[in-house]
Order: sequence, then C-alpha cells, then structure tokens
Amino acid sequence: MEHVSKAKLHAYWQLMRADKPIGIYLLLWPCVWALWIASQGLPEFHILIVFVSGVVVMRSAGCVINDYADRKVDGQVNRTSTRPLVTGAATEKEALGLFVVLLLCALALVLTLSWATILMSIGGLILATIYPFMKRYTHLPQVVLGAAFGWSIPMVFVATGQSLSWIVWALYFANLAWTVAYDTQYAMVDKHDDIKVGIKSTAILFGRFDRLIILLLQILCLLLLLGVAFALTLSWPFYLSLAISLGLFVYQQHLIKNRETSLCFKAFLHNHYVGLVLAAGIIGHYSM
Repeated sequence: MEHVSKAKLHAYWQLMRADKPIGIYLLLWPCVWALWIASQGLPEFHILIVFVSGVVVMRSAGCVINDYADRKVDGQVNRTSTRPLVTGAATEKEALGLFVVLLLCALALVLTLSWATILMSIGGLILATIYPFMKRYTHLPQVVLGAAFGWSIPMVFVATGQSLSWIVWALYFANLAWTVAYDTQYAMVDKHDDIKVGIKSTAILFGRFDRLIILLLQILCLLLLLGVAFALTLSWPFYLSLAISLGLFVYQQHLIKNRETSLCFKAFLHNHYVGLVLAAGIIGHYSM
C-alpha cells in the first residue's frame, strides 16, 4: 500500500507539473510587476502571499485540466506520451478530483480578499478552465492562454484598491503579447505532431511567418511596457531591464531561426529570464 500511495503522489505531482516549474515562473513574474506597481513599492504581506500562492495553485490546476482535456491525444505526441493519464499512473476521475481540490484551495485564498477581487477571480477561473479545450476549435488557443496568464494583473490592482486605468490594461496586453510569443515557440516544438492529431495552434496558423510574428509580438510587448514606464515616470533600472529584455528576445530569435524543436523549446524556457529581468527593473525603481 505504501508503494501504491507513493506512486499516486508522484503521479499527482506530475499532473500538476510541479516537477517543471517554468509555468509558475511565467505566471509569477507579471503578477510581481503588477504587485509592485499597484503598491508603488513593497506590497502588503497578506496580498503578496495570497497572489504568489494563487499563482502556484492555479498553474497546477491549469496543468491538471490540460492533461484531462488532452488525455486522448497526448499518447500520439512524443513529448507528452509519458504523462500520467496516458500511462495509467492516474485515472480521469483522480485528475478531476485533484482539479476540484486545487480550485477549492484557490477559492480559500481569494476569499481572504475584497468582494470585488473575488468577483474578478471568476474571469480567471473561466479562462483557465476553457483554455485546454480551445485548441480543438481555434488556431488561437495561445491568445486564450495569454488572457488567462495575465488575469492576475487587473486582480492585483483591484485587490490593492486601485482603479483599472489604461496602465493596467497596457500591462495586461503587454503580457498577453509576450505570452502568445513564447507559447508559439512552445507550440513549434509539437507542430508536426499537432497537425497529425488535429490540434490547432498559432505555430500552425502563422506558418512560415512564425518567427516574424513572434518578433512583432515581442516588440509590441516592449513598446507597451515603455508606454507604462513613461506614464509612471519609472527610473533607469526599468529602462535597463527593457534593454536587457530586448537582447534576450534577439537571442531567442537566434535560437528559433532554423525551427529546430530542441532550440525552440530552449527559447520558450528562456522567457523565464525575460520576466525576471523586468520584475527586477520594476522592483529596482521602487527600491530607489
């Protein structure tokens, strides 16, 4: 029984993708941008803990429902053929049960915030739940993912009692553009398998223009952040972080130039540093 229990725990761990924290980082950094800007410095400890914990819980829930949605096709894709629902290490019922438990944890966290924040969280829940199923109906599931990944930004501003000004939405759409760019890099890894099994993605939609559109999205992200910097009169640490991020995007373009799957995946993972650098720039400004 002890062996079975450990095996199940390991399967749940894999379902939540806790062994691959890149998704947590990509969700966390934009949340940090919003937390420091909305609070004009170090955010309230309670709000900080709730949102950081919420990032981990909702990312885990998103991975579980994603694996449930893809359970019939993951076995036909090389990269996902060893996931727990494919191998039988976890059952569909267990996956749905884990998803519900994680949502209850998220609910417990958000209930400690204002009613306005609680109402806003419904939007994030809907986006996170429908995203995995969108790849059957549209070539733009990455846009839905971006909408979900950035939802913490307006939630942070509401939680800290700020208005939803254009600056909030500039941050939101900067993150959305960045998310579509890096998730297209991710989709480039599975492009041939996805075509074979009928999964849709921006990598397929963009075709031979994929690198160009990724570049344009990266530039749009930086331009929107530049507009935010001007409006908030941010100081040199943030402008330095923008310059470094531009360099990181150039490096990613180098990685994906031949569309080699391993290098496209490396470029995707590399976005962790973009988010980190931008967060450091914002924190650096408010620490001066």
